[in-house]
Amino acid sequence: MGWGNDGHGQDVTKAAVRAARNAIEFNSIPSINKIVPGGYDAMKLDVILAVPPAYQEGLRLEEVEKVFPYGECHIKIQDGGMVAPSGIAIERLGDNGDDMVVVCCSVSVGY
Repeated sequence: MGWGNDGHGQDVTKAAVRAARNAIEFNSIPSINKIVPGGYDAMKLDVILAVPPAYQEGLRLEEVEKVFPYGECHIKIQDGGMVAPSGIAIERLGDNGDDMVVVCCSVSVGY
């Protein structure tokens, strides 16, 4: 499980990539070659991204898939996450409003 946000720029892909990284950054399964027939190359990843509905259309899944170094990704998008006010919009940082976009991520490993 993980979460990520983009506090400026309202880039949902940046938030989703951060969520995916957060979901796996403290995990290691060194025994994949023993428990998954075919090892890392045969591993299947079921990824669920909870994304605010207003931002789902701008999500670039190919960028999220790059987070995972092994296996085949199956990504499902569901309504969720959060849009919260950052309290400031800074044009030079790409803001088009004061939305802070939050995405949650769940990753399951199997074969």
